[in-house]
Amino acid sequence: MAPTALTTFPAPSAEPPADPAAGIPEPISDPQAHGFLPARPPVRTMAGTWGWLSELAGAVATAPDRDTARALVAHGARQGDLTALRQRVSRLSPRNADAASLRVAVIAAACGWSALDPLAPVSRRAADPAFLDLWSAVAHRVGHQQFVALPTLALLNWSPERKPRRALPIDQLARTEPLVPVVRWSPEGQPLGPLDRLMLATTRLEAHGIWLLRLAGTLAGRGPGDASTATALRRLIRVQHALRAQLQSEAAELRAAPEPAWQGAVLIELAGLGALEPPVFQAADAVLGTGGRRAGDTGRHQLRRHLPPRHRAWLSALDRHCAPVRTLAHQGGPDAAVFREARESLIALRRTYAGLVRCAARPAGGGLTAVA
Repeated sequence: MAPTALTTFPAPSAEPPADPAAGIPEPISDPQAHGFLPARPPVRTMAGTWGWLSELAGAVATAPDRDTARALVAHGARQGDLTALRQRVSRLSPRNADAASLRVAVIAAACGWSALDPLAPVSRRAADPAFLDLWSAVAHRVGHQQFVALPTLALLNWSPERKPRRALPIDQLARTEPLVPVVRWSPEGQPLGPLDRLMLATTRLEAHGIWLLRLAGTLAGRGPGDASTATALRRLIRVQHALRAQLQSEAAELRAAPEPAWQGAVLIELAGLGALEPPVFQAADAVLGTGGRRAGDTGRHQLRRHLPPRHRAWLSALDRHCAPVRTLAHQGGPDAAVFREARESLIALRRTYAGLVRCAARPAGGGLTAVA
């Protein structure tokens, strides 16, 4: 889908204090930060022996069924290809290590192994040991054990359809350029299926959500008595409304996508693990407190474990710095009313995204009762 321009967001407040996000670690304390998106577009083509891993990931993701997908992995193990790659993991650059993590995540999710711990002995009875060895080596290289989740499967799985004529900030690139998957869940030459479209829609959501992240930095350290708090919260509400409109604009093309073969099961399993929560929602939740997650749903810690360590650290710091703002939940007055409206808009945003996931998972979507 060629993205349309989103409603123009108001600029974050420039009112004092001069450094409202003091103590908040990267990436959000920098107003030019790229948020949860990678600093550069994901690697589209891996070179040398790693090209085989790209081919395997594509073949597994588009296999006619899971038995075939697992057979492809087993064949690679018998040929020694997976072991050969594991021995080369330590030589990967950070950017190529991220690229390898995407391909491993696609294979694990497609084969129904998302819930496995690659280091646990019991996992070797469920998945191919050579693949588990590669998985654990890649996890060690990227410093992130539980990367088989939305942040990897979506935010590292996109590329501009064509090279832009000029250099663009990463969020603007993902926001304004037509995107294509790096690893497709739909066969080449066929229209993109629901899972491909959902992952690209999530990438665009994160790109549009950069303003929410900047407002989160603005609210960090502010208190209920600060004159700028209500202004920032009103802007946060407008951003969340705009993000919801962005998701609604994606829904028509998602509904028109071809029926998935078996890939809807991938979404069912990821949802059950709490692995489908968009990172930008987690940032809003850190500012506002729980919004749209019912008692018994996956908790913050479970959701955040799927993010890289630096992003988890930022969200934890944001939790602490926004604690004064969250006291508005127990107060009265105009500022408290604005705070509650911000929470309600986050609830509506989450529900809209949940509907998008259910649409992508059809006909298996009946098993989706919650996204996060």
